[in-house]
Amino acid sequence: MLLYQSRVHTLKLTPFPRDASALSWASSLIRSIYIFFVASRMTSSFLLPADYRRIKVVHYFDELVATPFTDGMNALCWPRALDGDFGEVVRRLEVENGEGIVTLEEERLRSLEVSAAGRMAVGQMLADLQRLRDLDREPVLNCIYGYPRDEEPGPVATDVFSFHADSAPVEADTWLCTYYGPPSEGLRNEEALRRVDIPETRAELLRLFGGEEDEAFAEWLSEHCYDLHYAPLPNARPFSFGHGNLWRIAVDWPGSAVPPCVHRAPAHSPDEPPRLLLIS
Repeated sequence: MLLYQSRVHTLKLTPFPRDASALSWASSLIRSIYIFFVASRMTSSFLLPADYRRIKVVHYFDELVATPFTDGMNALCWPRALDGDFGEVVRRLEVENGEGIVTLEEERLRSLEVSAAGRMAVGQMLADLQRLRDLDREPVLNCIYGYPRDEEPGPVATDVFSFHADSAPVEADTWLCTYYGPPSEGLRNEEALRRVDIPETRAELLRLFGGEEDEAFAEWLSEHCYDLHYAPLPNARPFSFGHGNLWRIAVDWPGSAVPPCVHRAPAHSPDEPPRLLLIS
């Protein structure tokens, strides 16, 4: 057996089986190679935007918790290179493509039959869940094959694939970490424009509202979350949240001292492995 091993992924190529057809063996080989290169792409080096004042890098968890959003800074990143085989965890979960989003309970993770590297990955995720629970948060770990899309989006799509800001009626923030699969993406506030502020889009929304551009219209936009979605400006440079990095980002709430962090879920092909995402 030929074996190629990287830090996070193992590709096994079996010799041509005498009792199998060439077509079947070739198909299996091609799929193994495809999955390996997808995993390699997903674990490429992570670079934060250079000279971007709205992101602050921290060096330990307590600093991530305690650092306030001030002076325009609206995202905190704790960069981490986590040990463990998260890809093995995904494979052992045996989540079907059509399941969409599957919430992973602690009991299910602990019961997986995985190697030492897989067990290490499970331990990393459970530790993060406990960190956030200790802050009286309610974190969720999801295995995601796909998100629901707006069936009739109209002038403004409001699904998670659209750049958007999270919102809350009281002071709040969002925590995110992608362990495996395509990571979340961010957009600089200076390179984003609210879709409701695009004249053509606003005119179409006003037509759908069927009234005047007044306080009632503003409330209608808010009720439908239209005012939380953004369009990238020409030549915008979206950036990746990377893998294993724990983020704390600002949301849109009354009285916030900073603008919300604009982000989105990445486009996801059915042929790609699912995401492992922690969110709180």
